[in-house]
Amino acid sequence: MFSMDVQTNSGASARAERKEREKAKIIQREKQRQTVKTISQILQKCDGERTQEERSLLQAHQDTVQELSRRQSRRHLLKRKLEEVFDEADNLKTKVKQLAEAVQQAKHVVIYTGAGISTAASIPDYRGPNGVWTQLQKGHSVSTSDLSRAEPTLTHMCIWMLHKFKMVQHVVSQNCDGLHLRSGLPRHALSELHGNMFIEVCASCSPAREFIRLFDVTERTALHRHGTGRLCPHCRAELRDTIVHFGERGTLEQPLNWKGAAEAAQQADVILCLGSSLKVLKKYSCLWCMNRPANRRPKLYIVNLQWTPKDNLATLKIHGKCDAVMALLMEELGLEIPVYNRSQDPIFSLAKPLCPQEQKSHTRKEIVPPAALEDVSQEVQAQGEGTAVQGGWFGRGYSKARRKKKTL
Repeated sequence: MFSMDVQTNSGASARAERKEREKAKIIQREKQRQTVKTISQILQKCDGERTQEERSLLQAHQDTVQELSRRQSRRHLLKRKLEEVFDEADNLKTKVKQLAEAVQQAKHVVIYTGAGISTAASIPDYRGPNGVWTQLQKGHSVSTSDLSRAEPTLTHMCIWMLHKFKMVQHVVSQNCDGLHLRSGLPRHALSELHGNMFIEVCASCSPAREFIRLFDVTERTALHRHGTGRLCPHCRAELRDTIVHFGERGTLEQPLNWKGAAEAAQQADVILCLGSSLKVLKKYSCLWCMNRPANRRPKLYIVNLQWTPKDNLATLKIHGKCDAVMALLMEELGLEIPVYNRSQDPIFSLAKPLCPQEQKSHTRKEIVPPAALEDVSQEVQAQGEGTAVQGGWFGRGYSKARRKKKTL
């Protein structure tokens, strides 16, 4: 009995000691937080405004002062990286002239494109000051766009012209908007690494069958959920979209065309990056030939208003909007800037119509040929602005990011 009492008292004593230790740790952490807060407030003051007591406190907590200074430096560096920088007009022309000389002398030019080349088509980018992820990180809500109304921009058409004149051999795009395809760029010269919103495929057929549509096929799809609800007319398996979301690995041969992208990078002597932050592209090592000696790697030219992780490796960094830079480049090369003509949009000849029972399988607006465009415009004006498009590669990406931020 006495032994049991001793064990009981010993157990209670151990619990009490454990609670005291936990309490002491909590008090210590709270004290440290308060110290950090106090020192942070002192550091915000000018040196002449600090009291002797505050100077002594800073002297006694040098480690905390150094850590806060490092944090502030990191914040300032991040802020600078997010800032948009514009080259002066004369400097911009000089740089574009250097780019034109490089393009003329090159044997194999590859262009890497990002969301920045489509902003002129009213498609928002991701990491710009008003980009999708930038706004979400600030806690702002973001409404989606009706991407069916977007058309190839001046940059898209310039790229098509450069390929036509054999000055550009291949285009590697991160964009899912299908605007390179609609500009007239041949499929064999294009790698859409993250898919195309107008293309759905049957992965059950061998080889995979591709179906180009006149509407955004991603209405019902999302991360790890790619079924579109329509069926393959040949094997009756469910069709899937081609979009590669963050956290996924794209394996479709088309439209991703990784083989074409890797082969183009191996042959390239000039790589031109247009409108991409390169934060995703930098992870694809096969695109950069970094296994070669520095003097045998392709010369890198970057057109972007913000910092990119490849800036220090670039032969030339041009701070300008893509359309402005490409207009100057075409002038230097003596090439006419083509204008997008909806009646010649390849998507109308490439698209496969839905079977009658699938006509109501989507609610997204279809791209219409010029003859029907006027009727559609009048209908839109009569109905007003309408609601924002939800779902798919753009809409659900927004909502997922918002939910994640709220959870955090």
